[in-house]
Amino acid sequence: MANKIPRVPVREQDPKVRATNFEEVCYGYNTEEATLEASRCLHCKNPRCVAACPVGIRIPDFIGALHAGEFRQAADIIAEDSSLPSICGRVCPQESQCEGSCILGIKGDPVAIGKLERFVGDWKLEHGASAAPQTAPRNGHKVAVIGSGPAGLACASDLAKMGYQVKIFEALHKVGGVLVYGIPEFRLPKERIVAREIAEVEKLGVEIETDVIVGRTVTIDSLLDEEGYAAVFIGSGAGLPRFMGIPGENLNGVVSANEFLTRANLMHAYDEQYDTPIYVGKRVVVVGGGNVAMDAVRTARRLGAEATIVYRRSEKELPARAEEVHHAKEEGICFRMLTNPTEVLGDERGWVRGMRCVEMELGEPDESGRRSPVVKAGSEFDIACDVAIMALGTSPNPLLAATTAGLETNRRGCITADERGATSREGVFAGGDAVTGAATVILAMGAGRTAARAIDEYIKKH
Repeated sequence: MANKIPRVPVREQDPKVRATNFEEVCYGYNTEEATLEASRCLHCKNPRCVAACPVGIRIPDFIGALHAGEFRQAADIIAEDSSLPSICGRVCPQESQCEGSCILGIKGDPVAIGKLERFVGDWKLEHGASAAPQTAPRNGHKVAVIGSGPAGLACASDLAKMGYQVKIFEALHKVGGVLVYGIPEFRLPKERIVAREIAEVEKLGVEIETDVIVGRTVTIDSLLDEEGYAAVFIGSGAGLPRFMGIPGENLNGVVSANEFLTRANLMHAYDEQYDTPIYVGKRVVVVGGGNVAMDAVRTARRLGAEATIVYRRSEKELPARAEEVHHAKEEGICFRMLTNPTEVLGDERGWVRGMRCVEMELGEPDESGRRSPVVKAGSEFDIACDVAIMALGTSPNPLLAATTAGLETNRRGCITADERGATSREGVFAGGDAVTGAATVILAMGAGRTAARAIDEYIKKH
């Protein structure tokens, strides 16, 4: 029986070594390992993994092609539904999506779908598709895409394949959105992986203009009314950080995870050749328990600080991927669970010197089904630190909604869109974190793809 083979382990950098560098933690499979792991797939009649994939990749088909040694065919199968396989193979929360639904996971380990997707994606980058990608003939319609993150890239790719002339407007000087400024180098190499996958999108004929803040020099109205775009897709993400609102948050040395990771990534803090203005001090405390918190705490550790996570629930409720938590622990990150800050403490010069916290216990479940943390009376204690990083989630930048008449947002500042991505403004579609608030790369890609189909239908009707 194929499923009697145990899951093939993936080789990784030694934790003591990698905690001091920014090279990729996980080495991925080689050909023999990938072929062996692919042999574990049962090729179910009704594959639950496909249903659980936000972009609907034909997973058993690509794994079958990989197992047969048909790597190009495997790459082509994935390309029908995803333009960023090397990225998704690295950063998707597979355990709660495809792998979480794999039938083998009921009694044993699921197929390592993410690692196999990464193998195929990387093979494709190395062996470049010699033929230009298939796109429909140009149909004479222009579509503008705001933001070059996963939602924008997925939407632009699909529209270009349908024959639209697509232009992406990116506010920063680097293309890739959160893939470039948010996710650290050791999880997602920028030049080797992200830049090359974006180049694949450009091969489809997608034009990308950087340093354009839509809502300032250009507006959604001017794109639609003056520049001849038939529709606009907003994939501008959620870049506005949240804070706790506790005393001392305006001290020097308190930063959002967003700012910290952006400095580390865009200003090359991971490269000794650059003199990046980034301060970590000797001790860093990161508040939060999601993937961004893990990224920030592991980055601080690599920049030489003792690093601690403070999270108000227990480990069971940590929203971060299991693999990230496991890697962080191996790297010597300290986890203070059931702990909540009440104040950031400063010295006479206005710099952080510590964090006052209380211990929590879990009470009844809240509306999301997670048990609500309740303060333990008389449990105050202080943690010494030089830097406090707040990783409490983000919301969308209010600029687009503020400069676009008739574009509705909800109370959290997210753009209101229906299940197909249509907003309250005709011809304007939106998806990804700008609509949902901070979520995952693959969900943003799924939203971008859904909106591309809706835009195609909208333009054909007009």
